[in-house]
Amino acid sequence: MATLSEQAMSEQAMQEAIASGDKSSRTQQLIKVARHIEEYFEEKLTLNDLSDVVGLSASRLQRVFKEAFGVSPKAYQDAIRMGRFKQSLKDGDGVTDAIFASGYGSVSRVYGEATRNIGMTPKAYRAGGAGEIITYACRQTALGLIMMAVTARGVCFVQFGDDEASLLSQLQIEFPKAELSASADQNAPELDDWMQALDQHISQGAVRPDLPLDMRGTAFQMKVWQFLLSVREGDVISYGELADSIEKPKAFRAAASACGSNRIGILIPCHRVIRGDGSLGGYRWGLERKRALLDQERAKKGT
Repeated sequence: MATLSEQAMSEQAMQEAIASGDKSSRTQQLIKVARHIEEYFEEKLTLNDLSDVVGLSASRLQRVFKEAFGVSPKAYQDAIRMGRFKQSLKDGDGVTDAIFASGYGSVSRVYGEATRNIGMTPKAYRAGGAGEIITYACRQTALGLIMMAVTARGVCFVQFGDDEASLLSQLQIEFPKAELSASADQNAPELDDWMQALDQHISQGAVRPDLPLDMRGTAFQMKVWQFLLSVREGDVISYGELADSIEKPKAFRAAASACGSNRIGILIPCHRVIRGDGSLGGYRWGLERKRALLDQERAKKGT
């Protein structure tokens, strides 16, 4: 099944083609197919059905659609459907109503697919983290204010921000119905130690702390983040090499999107991924921080 990040990158690719004024018949054909999928996402669409829309063979359509947008037509439909399902849950629809409104057709199917792609059962997703206790703390570092938050399973959130209020707002957006608690010794004594270790890594060049992580994302995102944990300090890889390494060589845009969606900064080292031409690429917490982190790691490796 497609990830929502892959769907977003496919949509971005289409919008870029439209914005650039690309009038090629092939581009227009593919956009037509994508729009058809969006309109009829509840229906069972076969490759033959879609090929009839634009007059291409099924095998040809499969290949050129994936080359252009990074996902197959079926994966794109799956992501559209999952997006509608998640929105229905957020809008307050019952789980069963949301399942059928999204075109899944059966409860068992969506439980298998949704659990794999949103990291929890549909009911838990709708609850927005209800029942979970998340403890957080902030600390000033050499690269600015940072917040760390933890669940019973490990670190679920590490982000930079301008002030504690904005960081807390980001945490609330990620876990809207969880119980959020500022760190206190009686609640999470280890959190202060973890924050200190992370600060020493950022500010003093100490070894990156090996902390338990509570990663939550789509199947594709999890695969990207797990691989990033294997990239050694002082090394960098390109977005294309990242996609190759997870056996998705054409999904480099989706790999870049997964890096941008990383909510556990530094501990999941998405800053070690750069463009193929050697330039820094993007970083959700600013290129100056990315450059500083890489310079520090390269300096340590050279000593």
